[in-house]
Amino acid sequence: MCYHTSQRHSVPEIEERFHAEFENQEYEPVVHVNGFNYPETPVITNTDRDSIQLFNWGLVPHWANKDFKRSNTLNARCETLSEKPSFRNSVNNRCLVIADGIYDWQDVKGSKDKQCYFITQPQNQLFAFAGLYSSWIHPETNKKLFTYTIVTTVANPTFQEIHNHIDDDRMLLMLKPEQEKLWLDGINFEHSMDIPLLATPIPSILKKK
Repeated sequence: MCYHTSQRHSVPEIEERFHAEFENQEYEPVVHVNGFNYPETPVITNTDRDSIQLFNWGLVPHWANKDFKRSNTLNARCETLSEKPSFRNSVNNRCLVIADGIYDWQDVKGSKDKQCYFITQPQNQLFAFAGLYSSWIHPETNKKLFTYTIVTTVANPTFQEIHNHIDDDRMLLMLKPEQEKLWLDGINFEHSMDIPLLATPIPSILKKK
């Protein structure tokens, strides 16, 4: 799984790429986004495609209590979205999670050290992850929180090269530009005919950090 990304582009650059407008024009780029901090990052939802909103990473389902562990919902496997209690009520709440890179770590053989890699696109282009979102109302404050999870799929060759440790064959689902509308429109991973449309993520460039 992957919990570290980047988004280094400005508001005008993001708006131009996704043909949408930021609700919060004060948004600042972030070199290293750590999912375990449950940060606000830019997303586009299927119900408001002309707006770029800031939602928190780590999906909180509508039925959760205030002690819900969001570290368990940073990622969601594409094959089981409708089976997991945390995600099945959000399968029709689609969003694009905007980013320009991923950080991942490789075990160094014969050592306890890890090598950090940065995975990006040519010319550090913007792209979107496939995401699901949810709204949750805090039971004590009545404050509404909008959160999301990033969908994962089987690792492509770039990530397989990094993941030399056991039981780590996943990657965040990085959408091709032509796949973004398909995702927002509700493509269904339960239908085997649909899976090839999204299950082969965009090629990536690998850099040591």
